[in-house]
This record gives sequence, structure tokens and C-alpha cells, in this order.
Amino acid sequence: MKHPKEELTYVMIKPDGVRKGLIGEIIKRMEQRDLKIVALEMFQPTYKEMDNHYPKSDAWINRLGERTSGTYAKYGHDLKRDFGTTDLKKVGKVVRSWLIDYMVSAPLVKMVVQGVHSVDMVRKIVGATMPYSADMGTIRGDFSADSAISANIEKRAIYNLIHASETPEEAAHEIKHWFGKKGIYKYKRFGIDE
Repeated sequence: MKHPKEELTYVMIKPDGVRKGLIGEIIKRMEQRDLKIVALEMFQPTYKEMDNHYPKSDAWINRLGERTSGTYAKYGHDLKRDFGTTDLKKVGKVVRSWLIDYMVSAPLVKMVVQGVHSVDMVRKIVGATMPYSADMGTIRGDFSADSAISANIEKRAIYNLIHASETPEEAAHEIKHWFGKKGIYKYKRFGIDE
């Protein structure tokens, strides 16, 4: 059984985070919370790599459709007018394709972050998925104001700056997908690991 300080999570700075010049700020916020960056790389993903990053299961795609339908209902917009259907799976597939197109539109920064409860800690630092509702003091709350309905009307992914694994299992899958067994470094940080 590993020590809690050894927990790893996967983080990816999205195109809007890179284009806004937030790479250093994002890394700084993680390191200020005693988290270690143990792998780091800027890269241009292929469509296939991004397609394999996001789940393809019917359940995940339907969940995207359900969230989109819920957003449309909440704000009084017509799902069928914008998507040509109310079939949640079809809507989910469209949203997933927008997400992949967005993620291959510019370089990304991928990293593995290590530390005590790193999965939960990083998600707390990053903030709520919807930037407009993220708390001030979080990365999304401080640097983005996008919303799902704005993105859907404009037929694009949500600009929310950063991806962070939701669970240790998801982190393990994403780390393996993006880094394999290479590029993860072990080192001690002064005053933290000693």
C-alpha cells in the first residue's frame, strides 16, 4: 500500500489555458499546495490520441447528452433546434466531437502531479467544471467565465482551461495513456518530502 504522499493524478492544460499564458500560473498554484510535478510536457495531440483519451462508452456519451439537455432546459433553449434531435446519445456524440476538435486546436501541456490526496487536491485547486460557477480563488474561477449554454449555442467545447482526473482510477488510465512508463520522475522537495 502506497503512502498518501505518493498518490498521482493527471492534469492537462487545455488550448485556452495555453493561449492565455497560464502554464506557469497553473503549475505555481499546484506547487504552492505542496504538490510535486513529476512529469511535464508540451505537445500537440492527434485526433486519435484525444479520441482515445475520452470515454467512448454509451453511458458516458449519454451522460454528455443528458447534461446538455439539462442545460438547455435550465436556460429555456431549444435542444432540437440547435442539434436537430432530442436523442441524448446523438447529442452526446456531437458534444464529444466538439471537445476533441477543440483539444487538437492548439498545443496542450500534460503533467503528472504527486502529493497527499493529489486527485482531490488538484480538483479543488482547479475548481468547478463550469467556469462561471467556479469559486473565486480557483483556477477556473479566476481565469474563465465560460458556460455550457454559451458553448453549445456557439457549437464548441467549454473553455475551462484545464483537465484534472476525477478519480485515482481515471488518473491511472490517463497517466498510462499519455506517459506510458516513461517520463515519471522521483525526487524530494526541500522542506516537504524530508
